[in-house]
Amino acid sequence: MSASALGPVRTGERISAIDTVRGFALLGILLMNIPTFGLPEAAYMDPAVWGGGDPLNVWTMRLIYLFGEGKMRGIFSLVFGASVMLLLSRGEAKGGGLAPADIYFRRTLWLMLFGMIHGYLIWWGDILFPYAFMALPLFAFRKASARALIVTGSVLIALLNVGMIADAFSKKNDHGKYLKAVEAEKKGAILTAEQKSERAAWEKHVLEFQSPPDKVRAEIDAYRGNYAANMKPRAKSVWEFHRFPIYFPFFWDFFGMMLIGMGFFKAGVVTGERSNAFYWKMAGWGLLAGFAINGLDLYFMALHPGDAARHVFDGAGYELGRIPMSLAYIALLILLVRAGSARWLTDRLAAVGQMAFSNYISHSLICSVIFYGGYGFGMIGRLDRWQLYVVVLCIWTFNLVWSPIWLRHFHFGPLEWGWRSLTYWKRQPFRIRRDLPTPGPLEPEHASA
Repeated sequence: MSASALGPVRTGERISAIDTVRGFALLGILLMNIPTFGLPEAAYMDPAVWGGGDPLNVWTMRLIYLFGEGKMRGIFSLVFGASVMLLLSRGEAKGGGLAPADIYFRRTLWLMLFGMIHGYLIWWGDILFPYAFMALPLFAFRKASARALIVTGSVLIALLNVGMIADAFSKKNDHGKYLKAVEAEKKGAILTAEQKSERAAWEKHVLEFQSPPDKVRAEIDAYRGNYAANMKPRAKSVWEFHRFPIYFPFFWDFFGMMLIGMGFFKAGVVTGERSNAFYWKMAGWGLLAGFAINGLDLYFMALHPGDAARHVFDGAGYELGRIPMSLAYIALLILLVRAGSARWLTDRLAAVGQMAFSNYISHSLICSVIFYGGYGFGMIGRLDRWQLYVVVLCIWTFNLVWSPIWLRHFHFGPLEWGWRSLTYWKRQPFRIRRDLPTPGPLEPEHASA
């Protein structure tokens, strides 16, 4: 099949439920990302690192954790997998076979390059690179059944949770060895080389977990400095993330949800083809399980704030809680789309989802200008945690207003257009010609697929 036969999808072929869910997830991800722009990295899960224990900041962090942490990424990963399946199934329908591997991998490798540029030059928390990284092996699962995909993805996530619990016990063991070494030293004993190593390893873990004030201050000063100054800590953080091997367990978080998304596409779940009763059950059980499990995590975290020996134990239910709630959000959004009673909102969310790549990068550009020095205003560390969410509301408003207006005049978002043109190695139509009959804007498929 030729590359031209695999051109982007027309408007009539779009699936509004997927677009709406993608747009919702993209906006929701900013809830989690904004502290990484406006606060030092170590303050992400510990308000005491920067800004102290002000109740408003503490409760802001807790509410975001309960309702958003991991849930939006879970939705986005699931929709990513569904979008991959949509692309490949379209290839079968149009050409009698699968989409050629060269198109799929060219598309993925371009996304990987965009992620590297985004991460090193704009913001260290880039997610495009790891998504593209996971998309490489994802292609091999394209023919699996819906059940096999869902089961495999679920098993990977369950194993990741088992790994987290095992790590918690390992940390507890390391802490016990450290305490024994300290106690022996207090009694005047000469520590063995092994005991010295165990003590040093735990002290290093504590420093990485809690971040000493001088390290936090240096990070703030670097990001308030010129572009070269804030690029140094950013490049260090990006390299630490990008150098993980593809089999590193953390990536199972992405990959498992992508496989589930492929399975949900084949089973008609994410496309809105199941009954209302199915989605209501999915929403009800998902919210019940998610609130119960992650709420318990939050309770234990509140009991042991900043405890390097307890934090992995306290968050042991993270994966088990966030996945059901992610599915619940998807179900509620599909029910809202099907009801048709909030088109003013769902249509705008769908437009945000159609331009997810452009909107995602717009978040980084806007936030880096606000919070970084050099080319921006250097506001990092100058706003309380709760005040950061005023910035989020402003960016959400911009995305919800700008996206539908843009799509009235252009087939693609600006970055989607460049990506598609590079993928098919042919300049794609951009501006909508009102003087010619047209079947509608072209599909940007998925901002991260």
